[in-house]
Amino acid sequence: MKKFLWYFSVTLLAIIFMFPFVWMLLTALKEPGTALVLSLPKKLTLYNFKKVLFEFGFSRFFLNSLIVALSSATVSTLFASLAAFAFAKKSFFMKEYLFWLFIASMMVPGLLYVIPQFLIVYKLGWINTYWGMIVPHLANVFGLFLITQFMRQVPDSLLESARIDGASEFKIWWRIMVPLAFPIVATVFLLNFQFHWSNFLWQLIVAQSEEMYTVPVGLAMFKSAHEEAYTLEMAASSVSIVPISLLFIFAQRYFIEGITQGAVKG
Repeated sequence: MKKFLWYFSVTLLAIIFMFPFVWMLLTALKEPGTALVLSLPKKLTLYNFKKVLFEFGFSRFFLNSLIVALSSATVSTLFASLAAFAFAKKSFFMKEYLFWLFIASMMVPGLLYVIPQFLIVYKLGWINTYWGMIVPHLANVFGLFLITQFMRQVPDSLLESARIDGASEFKIWWRIMVPLAFPIVATVFLLNFQFHWSNFLWQLIVAQSEEMYTVPVGLAMFKSAHEEAYTLEMAASSVSIVPISLLFIFAQRYFIEGITQGAVKG
């Protein structure tokens, strides 16, 4: 009986959480003008998706978001893992003080960085460029913390054996540390991708032309211009969640493992 109640509760919660997404998708598949009809669509159509992607430029917004999110997530995760290897397994002057100084910087609200970041980007001539959207957020302290805590659990004897065999520090990091810490590295990549994919404020500030709009900016502009076109809005919203959904579906095992191990290690 307890097992039945458990599965029933989980199924009920899953239905409740999935309902808004199912409703959004069904509305996007309805014919224009029928969004407010409280019934299942009698006829499904891809008209709204075609109109959003090819007539309103969402394919360009989608491409821009992919470039920004993939580049930012890849490079920031790479930097975080390199720095984590140094903090976890190397000795250098004021290592602990620097580590906790980085951690303390997480307490500063992100909005306080917007003005100085904008001034730097403006002086460098990166307004309305991919550089301006990607470079200012490549330093990821939270990812550094997670990967460092994980890498500290790797036995030093394993690294010493690799050094005796002639492995360089870079090879030790790439061939030993990264594979062992892959669940947490994949988790940091997923979190970075999600952050950059949905980073509306900074991309709105930097993107000055429609050609450089990303999905969050394009979606906001589209909604303000088509307030009554609910089927089109739902189609645009459905398109915006596809990469995050696919990434989580394929990487959820590493995400759950990385979060749980990162929480108990250290």
